[in-house]
Amino acid sequence: MQSPIFTLGYEGLTIEAFIARLQTAQVKTVVDVRELPLSRKKGFSKTAFCAALATHNIAYLHAPALGCPKPIRNQYKADGNWQTYTRDFLKYIQTQDASLRELVKIAHATPACLVCFEADFSTCHRTYVARAARQLGGPTITHLTAKTALPDLGYQQVA
Repeated sequence: MQSPIFTLGYEGLTIEAFIARLQTAQVKTVVDVRELPLSRKKGFSKTAFCAALATHNIAYLHAPALGCPKPIRNQYKADGNWQTYTRDFLKYIQTQDASLRELVKIAHATPACLVCFEADFSTCHRTYVARAARQLGGPTITHLTAKTALPDLGYQQVA
Protein backbone atom coordinates (compact mmCIF):
# COMPACT_ATOMS: atom_id res chain seq x y z
CA MET A 1 0.00 0.00 0.00
CA GLN A 2 1.27 3.48 -0.93
CA SER A 3 2.31 5.64 1.99
CA PRO A 4 0.65 9.07 2.10
CA ILE A 5 2.66 12.23 1.77
CA PHE A 6 2.86 13.67 5.26
CA THR A 7 3.10 17.28 6.40
CA LEU A 8 4.42 18.47 9.77
CA GLY A 9 5.31 21.82 11.29
CA TYR A 10 7.98 22.05 13.97
CA GLU A 11 6.44 24.98 15.87
CA GLY A 12 6.26 24.08 19.56
CA LEU A 13 8.39 20.93 19.20
CA THR A 14 11.96 20.20 20.17
CA ILE A 15 14.12 18.55 17.54
CA GLU A 16 13.90 15.31 19.55
CA ALA A 17 10.09 15.39 19.71
CA PHE A 18 9.91 16.29 16.03
CA ILE A 19 12.09 13.35 15.00
CA ALA A 20 10.16 11.01 17.30
CA ARG A 21 6.94 12.08 15.54
CA LEU A 22 8.50 11.36 12.14
CA GLN A 23 9.65 7.96 13.35
CA THR A 24 6.18 7.09 14.66
CA ALA A 25 4.80 7.82 11.17
CA GLN A 26 7.68 5.82 9.60
CA VAL A 27 8.86 8.82 7.55
CA LYS A 28 12.10 8.10 5.65
CA THR A 29 12.56 11.43 3.81
CA VAL A 30 11.99 15.01 4.94
CA VAL A 31 11.33 17.55 2.21
CA ASP A 32 12.01 20.98 3.65
CA VAL A 33 9.65 23.39 1.88
CA ARG A 34 10.97 26.55 3.50
CA GLU A 35 12.40 28.91 0.91
CA LEU A 36 15.22 29.71 3.34
CA PRO A 37 15.92 26.82 5.73
CA LEU A 38 16.91 28.99 8.66
CA SER A 39 15.38 28.93 12.10
CA ARG A 40 15.83 30.63 15.45
CA LYS A 41 14.68 27.34 16.96
CA LYS A 42 17.61 25.12 17.93
CA GLY A 43 18.13 22.18 15.59
CA PHE A 44 15.94 23.34 12.71
CA SER A 45 18.36 25.30 10.53
CA LYS A 46 19.46 23.35 7.46
CA THR A 47 22.86 21.99 8.53
CA ALA A 48 21.86 21.01 12.06
CA PHE A 49 18.47 19.73 10.88
CA CYS A 50 20.02 17.54 8.19
CA ALA A 51 22.57 16.14 10.67
CA ALA A 52 19.93 15.38 13.32
CA LEU A 53 17.73 13.60 10.79
CA ALA A 54 20.68 11.62 9.44
CA THR A 55 21.46 10.21 12.88
CA HIS A 56 18.00 8.61 12.71
CA ASN A 57 18.35 7.42 9.10
CA ILE A 58 15.94 10.02 7.75
CA ALA A 59 17.01 11.64 4.48
CA TYR A 60 16.80 15.41 4.04
CA LEU A 61 16.00 17.34 0.87
CA HIS A 62 15.68 21.10 0.67
CA ALA A 63 13.16 22.19 -1.99
CA PRO A 64 13.40 26.01 -2.04
CA ALA A 65 11.20 26.32 -5.14
CA LEU A 66 8.33 24.89 -3.06
CA GLY A 67 8.78 27.53 -0.37
CA CYS A 68 6.71 30.68 -0.17
CA PRO A 69 8.43 33.56 -1.97
CA LYS A 70 9.50 36.47 0.22
CA PRO A 71 7.17 39.06 -1.42
CA ILE A 72 4.14 36.89 -0.60
CA ARG A 73 5.36 36.31 2.98
CA ASN A 74 6.05 40.01 3.44
CA GLN A 75 2.59 40.98 2.19
CA TYR A 76 1.01 38.54 4.65
CA LYS A 77 3.11 39.94 7.51
CA ALA A 78 1.95 43.44 6.55
CA ASP A 79 -1.78 42.79 6.11
CA GLY A 80 -2.53 39.41 7.74
CA ASN A 81 -4.88 38.62 4.86
CA TRP A 82 -4.92 34.83 4.50
CA GLN A 83 -7.13 34.93 1.41
CA THR A 84 -4.62 37.15 -0.42
CA TYR A 85 -1.73 34.95 0.75
CA THR A 86 -3.54 31.83 -0.45
CA ARG A 87 -4.43 33.34 -3.82
CA ASP A 88 -0.88 34.56 -4.42
CA PHE A 89 0.79 31.34 -3.26
CA LEU A 90 -1.53 29.14 -5.34
CA LYS A 91 -0.71 31.27 -8.38
CA TYR A 92 3.01 30.89 -7.64
CA ILE A 93 2.94 27.12 -6.98
CA GLN A 94 1.33 26.53 -10.37
CA THR A 95 4.58 27.81 -11.93
CA GLN A 96 6.64 25.15 -10.16
CA ASP A 97 5.69 22.11 -12.24
CA ALA A 98 9.18 20.54 -12.39
CA SER A 99 9.69 20.79 -8.62
CA LEU A 100 6.21 19.43 -7.94
CA ARG A 101 6.76 16.49 -10.29
CA GLU A 102 10.05 15.72 -8.52
CA LEU A 103 8.17 15.79 -5.21
CA VAL A 104 5.62 13.33 -6.60
CA LYS A 105 8.46 10.95 -7.60
CA ILE A 106 10.01 11.20 -4.15
CA ALA A 107 6.67 10.66 -2.41
CA HIS A 108 6.00 7.53 -4.47
CA ALA A 109 9.49 6.17 -3.76
CA THR A 110 9.69 6.74 0.00
CA PRO A 111 7.50 7.74 2.96
CA ALA A 112 8.04 11.51 2.75
CA CYS A 113 7.06 14.46 4.91
CA LEU A 114 6.82 18.12 3.90
CA VAL A 115 8.23 20.27 6.68
CA CYS A 116 7.79 23.92 7.54
CA PHE A 117 7.46 25.93 10.77
CA GLU A 118 3.73 26.41 11.38
CA ALA A 119 2.08 23.85 13.65
CA ASP A 120 -1.35 24.42 12.08
CA PHE A 121 -1.35 22.87 8.60
CA SER A 122 -4.46 24.86 7.68
CA THR A 123 -2.45 28.08 7.85
CA CYS A 124 0.73 26.88 6.15
CA HIS A 125 1.74 26.76 2.51
CA ARG A 126 2.92 23.14 2.88
CA THR A 127 -0.72 22.08 2.64
CA TYR A 128 -1.02 23.77 -0.75
CA VAL A 129 2.24 22.17 -1.88
CA ALA A 130 0.96 18.72 -0.87
CA ARG A 131 -2.34 19.34 -2.68
CA ALA A 132 -0.56 20.52 -5.83
CA ALA A 133 1.54 17.33 -5.77
CA ARG A 134 -1.61 15.25 -5.28
CA GLN A 135 -3.16 16.87 -8.37
CA LEU A 136 -0.12 15.69 -10.34
CA GLY A 137 -0.60 12.10 -9.22
CA GLY A 138 1.00 12.23 -5.80
CA PRO A 139 -0.19 10.08 -2.91
CA THR A 140 -2.94 10.97 -0.48
CA ILE A 141 -2.10 13.57 2.16
CA THR A 142 -1.89 13.09 5.92
CA HIS A 143 -1.16 16.01 8.22
CA LEU A 144 0.83 15.10 11.29
CA THR A 145 0.51 17.09 14.48
CA ALA A 146 2.36 16.62 17.75
CA LYS A 147 -0.04 13.87 18.76
CA THR A 148 -2.24 12.82 15.85
CA ALA A 149 -2.49 12.27 12.11
CA LEU A 150 -5.30 13.80 10.07
CA PRO A 151 -6.30 13.08 6.48
CA ASP A 152 -6.47 16.13 4.22
CA LEU A 153 -10.19 16.81 3.90
CA GLY A 154 -9.71 20.03 1.93
CA TYR A 155 -8.25 18.30 -1.11
CA GLN A 156 -10.47 18.30 -4.16
CA GLN A 157 -9.56 16.38 -7.30
CA VAL A 158 -9.82 18.71 -10.29
CA ALA A 159 -11.26 16.93 -13.29
